[in-house]
Amino acid sequence: MRTRFAPSPTGYLHLGHAHAALFAFAQGGRFVLRIEDIDPLRCRPHFTDAILQDLEWLGLRWEEPVRHQSQHMDEYQSALDILRKLGVLYPCFCTRSQIQGEIARSVHAPHGPAQIGPDGAHYPGTCRVLSPLERDHRLEQGQAYCLRLDVAKAAKIVGAVTWTDLGLGTQTATPEIFGDVVLARKDTPASYHLAVVVDDALQTIDLVTRGQDLRDATHIHRLLQALLDLPTPLYRHHGLILGPDGRRLAKRDQSQTLGSLRRQGFTPQQVKEMADFS
Repeated sequence: MRTRFAPSPTGYLHLGHAHAALFAFAQGGRFVLRIEDIDPLRCRPHFTDAILQDLEWLGLRWEEPVRHQSQHMDEYQSALDILRKLGVLYPCFCTRSQIQGEIARSVHAPHGPAQIGPDGAHYPGTCRVLSPLERDHRLEQGQAYCLRLDVAKAAKIVGAVTWTDLGLGTQTATPEIFGDVVLARKDTPASYHLAVVVDDALQTIDLVTRGQDLRDATHIHRLLQALLDLPTPLYRHHGLILGPDGRRLAKRDQSQTLGSLRRQGFTPQQVKEMADFS
């Protein structure tokens, strides 16, 4: 069984990350480390160095080489090319403020307010209904845009798809709960949803382990796997480590970072126990 731990180097690892890494490692078989550094505005090399040091200190070992997303943009572009040929991508020229305005106005619209999904209120589809002529005109003008997935059209192409969650059994994908997700931006050539699906296939991951907060993401990931004709791994979702305030730990919680705990004199075994993984 090949598993993976895939942190983003946008901050230091905390106890929640330790639990996730240890959970994946404990499944047995082969363990892969992936650095999801596709966001150039937030990812920093010193955070990557700290991630490697923290995991080694915990006693984890992984297969080499470590995959860095930033070195594989061509593979994400190839996936986008396939989706473009299928006709399930469209350019969206809306700014965030315009989208929020459309969502706010939908509250008073005759058809009712915008739907709420795992990522918040659905994109209202403003640019999905643009004519090809209007799209070409805006592209020729050099207007900034992102690429969105036409989820309804994509779902019609692949039909019903399922996956196996080791805790819940067979699950049927309902990707419409996300609305038309963004798959690429100018400053981020591939979204999390697209990159993780491509990476899991290329790294032949058999079992995806991640927190319960990402369980719903599997709906959209399963749709992308079907569109791109990629294998479907098994999934297993673990509980989350909460802070003293009862909320999920975040990278801003500096007192709970692994580096901070190490400097305070805690041992790897003590940190494992604090991460609910003795």
